[in-house]
Amino acid sequence: MDLTKWTVLSLLDNKFLRNLKMAVIFGNMGSEVIMVTVDDDVYAMGCNSSGCLGLGDTASALQPRKIESLCKKKIKGLAYGSGLHLLAFSDSGELYTWGYNTYSQLGNGNTNHTLTPSLVSGVLAGKTVIQVGCGNHHCLALTSEGEVFAWGQNNGGQCGSGTTTGQSVPRRVTSGIGGHKVVAIACGQLTSMALLDDGDLYGWGYNGNGELGIGNNNNQHNPVRVSNLHKVFITQIVCGFAHCLALTDQGELYAWGANSYGQLGTGYKTHHLSPVIVAPELGKAVEIAACHLSHISAAMFHDGKIFMWGHCRGHSIFSPSPTPYTHLDEVFACYSTPSVTWRTLQFRARQDTPLAETLRLAFNDENTGDICFKVGGNSIWVHKAILRIRCQYYRAMFQHNTWAEAEQETVEIEQFSYPVYYCFLRYLYTDEVDLPVEEALGLLDLANAYCETELKSRCQHLIRQSVNTENVAVLFATGLKYEAQDLEEYCLRFAVHHLTAVVQTETFSKLEEATLKHFISRVARMGAFRY
Repeated sequence: MDLTKWTVLSLLDNKFLRNLKMAVIFGNMGSEVIMVTVDDDVYAMGCNSSGCLGLGDTASALQPRKIESLCKKKIKGLAYGSGLHLLAFSDSGELYTWGYNTYSQLGNGNTNHTLTPSLVSGVLAGKTVIQVGCGNHHCLALTSEGEVFAWGQNNGGQCGSGTTTGQSVPRRVTSGIGGHKVVAIACGQLTSMALLDDGDLYGWGYNGNGELGIGNNNNQHNPVRVSNLHKVFITQIVCGFAHCLALTDQGELYAWGANSYGQLGTGYKTHHLSPVIVAPELGKAVEIAACHLSHISAAMFHDGKIFMWGHCRGHSIFSPSPTPYTHLDEVFACYSTPSVTWRTLQFRARQDTPLAETLRLAFNDENTGDICFKVGGNSIWVHKAILRIRCQYYRAMFQHNTWAEAEQETVEIEQFSYPVYYCFLRYLYTDEVDLPVEEALGLLDLANAYCETELKSRCQHLIRQSVNTENVAVLFATGLKYEAQDLEEYCLRFAVHHLTAVVQTETFSKLEEATLKHFISRVARMGAFRY
């Protein structure tokens, strides 16, 4: 999966991204992220509302910063709430919480916000947590013994305690499910769901939109069985903001709850108080996805195709719509509002070298290169095949025997300097322009000679960084010479704002007559001579 589809992850360099093994992206703008590396270090980055990054302060982090208290703890999974509180559990089953705590959603017995992760003890001491979930301001934890614990805000009964009194510490949910083994949990904004090992499904909490699927819209303070699904065996349950999806062992997809944005996939926007089957014509579903912060739904079907529906980037999609993606997570990166993860992203470390890195390493490699360019006494080894693929100039050079260079193993370059030619050839391998600003004019000359339009544009951007009153006239002339319109326009705008200083420079006095007339005409049209 291309991690740069997530805006916050696109800010990171490839080396850091390749070292990740899991991440969770959260926040009202999808601008916060917690990341775990293969070295078992935990990093955070983003806006840090309510200290949700766990860094010990509320300062935003534009670069990854370590959460020291979680490093080397073998963090296995994470979850986040709408109030920007976080949960993390370790491989040994320990549970840590931090962030916003007005409703005691951190489970520490008080309502004080916490800026660093702290261990949740009490009834969870000695328990092995294997899954966590968060709603708006409440939390669920599932243990290896199949027990469910809940805490936090309870205004709709989402803690399953039989009352609507808030729960400041974890308490086991026993009513209805106490004698059964729970294998999965899920949270909507104000609801909770539990899937039993026998395939039965239970829900509790707020039910104003029918999100519990029990045939009415009455809130439930204790777990209630979703009875309409008693004839099927549920294998997966996910919750959206106010709707739910369930998957059976036969690949049937059911949905219920709020449907204002088409998130049930029924083709219309009527809410459903009981489960309805969705898109049976698409065949068997193999995985489903939804997130408590959004109204979007997604599913992967037996043929590997992924469909989405609901609130997709401001549009209401009432029936499952095909996507070009190969991972359900990509739907939430590209179409969810906000762009947050619906589960903890898990990454498998690559055992091979990525294509881009392979090409980077192949550049100037004498052992694999089949042609050498000699520039100013320096050698640059490259591959004819790559040059033909990437550059029209070299394609003509090597595909026709009319060029003397076509049969040569070493080609002498005299027109351009070594730094310029090295940068150009490396650009063909890496798509990067790494050159001092003072050499950029030479690269622009090469790009123009070799008809490299994209490189020409990037050269102009590089040259703009060096524009000043002393050189703006000559750079304007250069723009004219190479038909570099972006550079021309930038130089003209700069000159208009510094016209008195520019016209007194030596470079301006040496402009050719035709260039000078063109310059005066252009700056006049831009209002340089208005009183």
